[in-house]
Amino acid sequence: MIIDAHAHLVAPAALYAHRSNLVVSGGQYGSSYRAQVSDRLLEESADQNVRIMDAVGTDLQLLSPRPFLTLNGTARWNDIVDWTSDTNDMIARTVRMHPNRFRGVGALPQQVDRPITSLFDEIERVVDELGFVGILLNPDPSEGMNGSPPLGDPYWYPLYEKLCELDLPAHIHSGQCCNGRETYDEHFIAEEGLAITSIYRADVFDRFPDLKLMISHGGGPIPYQIGRWRSHREMARAQGRIAADAPQFDEILRKFWFDTVLHNPDSLALLFKTVGHDRCCFGTERPGSGDGIDPVSGRHYDDLKPVIEALPSLDQAALNCVFEGNARRLFSRLDV
Repeated sequence: MIIDAHAHLVAPAALYAHRSNLVVSGGQYGSSYRAQVSDRLLEESADQNVRIMDAVGTDLQLLSPRPFLTLNGTARWNDIVDWTSDTNDMIARTVRMHPNRFRGVGALPQQVDRPITSLFDEIERVVDELGFVGILLNPDPSEGMNGSPPLGDPYWYPLYEKLCELDLPAHIHSGQCCNGRETYDEHFIAEEGLAITSIYRADVFDRFPDLKLMISHGGGPIPYQIGRWRSHREMARAQGRIAADAPQFDEILRKFWFDTVLHNPDSLALLFKTVGHDRCCFGTERPGSGDGIDPVSGRHYDDLKPVIEALPSLDQAALNCVFEGNARRLFSRLDV
C-alpha cells in the first residue's frame, strides 16, 4: 500500500468563500457562524482528489487542512474555533465518502497567548468523535509576528504530555505569514528548521521520549545545514557544556520523523542518507505547490513515487518502509 502522509483537504470554493465572509464580518452574524457546503459539492472535490491519487498510484492519503488557509494570528477566538471545526468536519465528511482512500489529521484552534490547554477539546473531538489519526500543529500561530514561543518552550509541554498520553503524532506545519518579509512558503521552511533546533536545544525528547513529531518538507533546512549543528554540538562537548557521552546531533535528529515533500531527487537522497529511510514517511502534498511540470522528466514535481523508487540507495525493504511501514509506525491509529 502507498500511504501519502502529507496531503491536504481538497474542498469546493464555497468553503473558502465562507472563510472570507467569516473574517470580514467581525461577528456580525452572531457568536458562531458556520460553513454550509453541500454533499454534492464536497463529493465532487473528493472524487477529483481520488482521480489524482489513482493517476500517481497513491492508495491512501492522510488529509489535513490547507495550512495557509488556517485561521490564527489576530483573528477573533470564536472565528478561529468555528473555522477549525468547519475544516475538520469537511475532512471527516470526505473520509466518510471514501473511507478506504482517506484518513484525517486535524487542525487545532491556536491563538497567541491563549493557554495551550485550549487545544485539548478539539484534540479529543477529532480523535474520539471523528476518528482522526493525528493533528496538524502550527509552531507559529502569531503568523510571523514574533509572538509565538518556540516549540522547545515549556508553554508547549502540556500539549506534548497530552499527545504522548494519546499516542497521537503531530505534523509540524506553519500557516500564514503576515510580517511582510516572507511568503508563507518561505515561512514554512524557516519554521521547520526552528522547530527542530528549538526542540533539540531544550532536550524535549528527554522529557517526552514517546513524543511523535513529523517535520514537514523533509525537515526544512536542517538536513542541508546539518554540519553547522554537528559543529555546535561538538563545541559544546569540548567546552564541557554537555556531558562527554551526550548523544551526537544526528542521534537526536533521528528522534524526529520527516516527510518526503521535497520535489527534488538529490534532496531526497540527502534526506534518506542523513536521517535514515526508517524515519521518513512518503508524502507529496499532491495536489499542492508541486503541481508544476518538471521539464526534464515531463512529470509533475509532486509525482514523487517514481522519483523515490529510482534512488539507488533504497532497496525494496527500504521502499516498503517509506511507502507504508513508517506511516503505520508513526500513525498508530491507522490500524484502529
